[in-house]
Amino acid sequence: MTWKQVFTSSIGKKLVMGFTGLFLILFLIIHAGLNACIWANDNGKMFLEGAHFMGGNWVPRILEIGLFAGLILHIVQGYLLTVQNKSKRSVGYAVDYGNQGSKWYSRSMGLLGTLVLLFLILHLANFWVPNRSNQGWLLGEEINLYEKMKTEFSVLWVVIAYVLGCIALGYHLAHGFKSAFRTYGVHNKRYFSMIKGIGYSFAVIVPLIFALMPLSFYFGWIE
Repeated sequence: MTWKQVFTSSIGKKLVMGFTGLFLILFLIIHAGLNACIWANDNGKMFLEGAHFMGGNWVPRILEIGLFAGLILHIVQGYLLTVQNKSKRSVGYAVDYGNQGSKWYSRSMGLLGTLVLLFLILHLANFWVPNRSNQGWLLGEEINLYEKMKTEFSVLWVVIAYVLGCIALGYHLAHGFKSAFRTYGVHNKRYFSMIKGIGYSFAVIVPLIFALMPLSFYFGWIE
């Protein structure tokens, strides 16, 4: 397969989607772990130390570039695959099997991905952009992200938007996790059943951690 086919063929797009998806899953694990530090209930000290390391260290900053590149590639290839699949199935099936054929979220990855994208834009606008604009690339003054979260998550519509975004992320992961492994040839029943179980657990636990953040601040569960 040539480099051009990697980005233009259906199989190539799926390979790129699988690779970037697994890369983003690793990022979600790190991000969820860092965010979980808010429940240390130490007025954000542990969380701010982790955030300072991630924002002020060269290695995470370089990886951040790769993260955004992978994210953009994942989004673009996802939309191209959705359009390509719809064009191939311009005429619907004679019988609609509904969830017996595939889960509704498997058939709605384009919509779920769009909702996750809107949630991501809101998240970046609220936290990443203000923090990075103050830090600069090398030097600058960091904002207190913990206090920023207190402010942002005191607004009801922001909390609701985050929770809905996390729900969309959960369903997106419920299909995407196992799909990424299947793309790379993991079809063995024994191992694939285990991966599905891990995937469903991941799709519940990680979005739940993210959703509990705004809820915890809004309802005063943490200082």
